Amino acid sequence: MGFTYSSIRTHQEEGVLFATLDADPLNLIGVDLVRDLVALIDTLYSDPGDVRVAVIESASAEYFSAHVDLTAIPQYTAEAAKAGGPGDASLGMFLYKLAHVPVITIAKVRGRARGGGNELALACDMIFAARENAIFAQFESGTGALPGAGGVQHLARRLGRTRAIEAITSADDFDADLAERYGWINRALPDAKLDDFVERLATRIAGFPPAGVKAAKRAVNDITLATPADVRSDAVTFVSLVGLPESQERLDYLSKRGLQKPGEVERDLGKAVTEFGD
Repeated sequence: MGFTYSSIRTHQEEGVLFATLDADPLNLIGVDLVRDLVALIDTLYSDPGDVRVAVIESASAEYFSAHVDLTAIPQYTAEAAKAGGPGDASLGMFLYKLAHVPVITIAKVRGRARGGGNELALACDMIFAARENAIFAQFESGTGALPGAGGVQHLARRLGRTRAIEAITSADDFDADLAERYGWINRALPDAKLDDFVERLATRIAGFPPAGVKAAKRAVNDITLATPADVRSDAVTFVSLVGLPESQERLDYLSKRGLQKPGEVERDLGKAVTEFGD
């Protein structure tokens, strides 16, 4: 067993694996990060050793993960497909596998978690976020698409129909306090208390007999998670919509203004998607 990757830093303490995303300034979900996430999840399935809980966090205080790498959709999809079979060639089905991994997973979020970055967090069993700077969003509607990697399925179940429609179709940013109130995340905590809280909770769970914890997770998953057919359908719809001329026009516009680069557009993407043609 080993946890050594190029874009994820790891360390392990008392049955808890801390996996820190360190792909680039934005932690874009691209080829390298997906490849490493696939390897990480495969190891947690096949040979977790004494790991009982995995905490996913970011090396960046500004970006948990900005979104997918929109310039490399076929390439990162090919990497994601390695986690499943030929019929599961999508980021959504890889994140579906993450949601079912036989350890408890916790997303610890500082900064922005948008698009596929938010879907990565949603695939974890719990999300805790820094009150001062965590931002959550599914911005795809602002570019003419829809969340294609589980965002629709998770948010509809967590937020309820009306709030999920608001969150998805507005393509707006939700701060940690509002996300907590909507049920998007477990808790918003002061940044200074976030690390200690998550470490205590993870260590507590890791200290319990694993059979009961695993059984509890399976039982809750059986009640609350989407079917593979629903996830696959969203993935197909995303690919079809993002290829439409209007979507490409909006993405090109955002790219020229600085999409996928540290700067104003990525910091305020909820605003930027409303300014097409200005």
